[in-house]
Amino acid sequence: MAEHRDATPQRIVIAGGHGKIARHLIKILTARGDRAVALIRNPDHEHEVAALGAEPVVIDLETATADDVAKTLAGADAAVFAAGAGPGSGIARKDTVDRGAAVLLADAAEKAGTKRFVQVGSFGAGEPIPEGTDDVFAAYLVAKTAAEEDLRARTHLDWTILRPGGLLDDDPTGHVTLTAPPLERGTVTRADVAAVVAALLDHPNTAKKTLMLTSGPTPIEDAVAAL
Repeated sequence: MAEHRDATPQRIVIAGGHGKIARHLIKILTARGDRAVALIRNPDHEHEVAALGAEPVVIDLETATADDVAKTLAGADAAVFAAGAGPGSGIARKDTVDRGAAVLLADAAEKAGTKRFVQVGSFGAGEPIPEGTDDVFAAYLVAKTAAEEDLRARTHLDWTILRPGGLLDDDPTGHVTLTAPPLERGTVTRADVAAVVAALLDHPNTAKKTLMLTSGPTPIEDAVAAL
């Protein structure tokens, strides 16, 4: 990873702060001297995210208001949406989390004046849903697409949308393929997704871009810098 763009620690608020990508991201941010704030729904997860180096904030993004979330974002340098309803959730929660919570965080970022915003999306968002896709996954893609469309319409945020391929729990490789759509389907480790998010936060030239991500041959910092 390249050196931080300046010596001032950044305060980064992460929605879905106990998720697998977020936990990798917290460790990366903490190691380089930034301050990670983890938004979590379950108070039982406070100790775990704190042990990783983050400040835990218990808040339910399905019931909170934008004003509630904006209080946490006050003074933040960036917001990262890495939340998701999860594989065991139904159609309703695909909308309330994968779309609704993303829109809520963006609303709160605008209220708080937090301009930098990175949203973790998915391959398949913004594309026609393939015939034969099961209803729950189709609802997930619809929700992710709607969240992207909402974000692109916001002129007051320096947003970047990152669509990773199939997510793996393998060790990080440090090498990826990162490009504007389209990109052939592939997989990528959650640890590498987190490292790409961290690098994107340091590169304002990636604002207003939608990016596809899989494993690949290029070192992460080089892949981000090339954008």
